[in-house]
Amino acid sequence: MASTNDLKNGMVLDLDGQLWQVLWFQHHKPGKGNTVVRSKLKNVLSGKIIDKTFNSDTKVDTATVDRREMQYLYMDGESYVFMDNETYDQIMISPEVIGDAKDYMLENQNAIVATHEGNPLFIDLPASVELEITYTEPGLQGDRSTGGTKPATLETGKVIQVPLFITNGERVKVDTRDGSYLGRVSS
Repeated sequence: MASTNDLKNGMVLDLDGQLWQVLWFQHHKPGKGNTVVRSKLKNVLSGKIIDKTFNSDTKVDTATVDRREMQYLYMDGESYVFMDNETYDQIMISPEVIGDAKDYMLENQNAIVATHEGNPLFIDLPASVELEITYTEPGLQGDRSTGGTKPATLETGKVIQVPLFITNGERVKVDTRDGSYLGRVSS
């Protein structure tokens, strides 16, 4: 049990038998009345995001979430196989749990896997990853860094928008939260 005054981003709450991750929270003191805690919660299993307001000092159940660094090994047809870096145990994780993280994962890459009672809940990737451009249309003479953008396919198969001067085979830094281009990676 914890108080709503103890909320932190990333904390997982057990509300009515469902697990919710705290994405954002704010203490709010209206002109009259008691202080409330506004929050934005994400359902760990379905991905649904809700806004929820708690009275200050309300007791909430916290879920015990084990976060371990694991290495993504390979895709086994239907599941993603990860290996615990400490125990070398392998676990299978369904595509539903992986979600959009698949667009930024390469084999042998490390990621944080969050589990609750042995069940994988979600994957935490670094804020950005370096990936290679496997295909993009060639730029035209005169294209500059301040120009427009064009689609480019990453080595994971994800298509992102990149500046016109980017070519095939270049390594780029990509934001894993929204898929945006962050810059070239110098070799």
